[in-house]
Amino acid sequence: MPSSDPLIVTALFGDRDFAWLDGLRRQHFPPERNQVPAHLTLFHQLPPMLAEEVAAVLKTMVRTHPRPPAQVSAVMHLGGGVAFRVESDALAAIREDIAERFHGLLTTQDQQGWRAHVTIQNKVTAAEAKRLQATLAADFAPRPLVIAGLAAWWYRGGPWEKLSEARFR
Repeated sequence: MPSSDPLIVTALFGDRDFAWLDGLRRQHFPPERNQVPAHLTLFHQLPPMLAEEVAAVLKTMVRTHPRPPAQVSAVMHLGGGVAFRVESDALAAIREDIAERFHGLLTTQDQQGWRAHVTIQNKVTAAEAKRLQATLAADFAPRPLVIAGLAAWWYRGGPWEKLSEARFR
């Protein structure tokens, strides 16, 4: 029976970067709300009928594109949370290629401009978020970020369930 749950597409981090980002997320995200590990969302909600095609497209992307260079470039205030801004023209181009393939099937959110970021804290008071932003910004320096692959996930209302994963060579 086909699923009616939407699909989420993310970039996967290298092991060291994932450990760093997920450690910060576990430390600062309210535990009762932290349903998924640290991630970089490319698309928030693709139709479930695209599951096989999405998996195939992600495999094609990692075969036809080199691993995209990326950088954690700034600490971002999200109002009720904090994130790290990610800059990568090459990853943005890959995202645009995927968006072109699913033109007409994207939600309004996924059609809008993409703000690449990794959320470290969310769903907290503005004061708590400002404190964490100040703490992280105090010794922040831009750093490279390894984008190891792409993945698609089923959104099941809580923790995500992996549909597919494809790694750059």
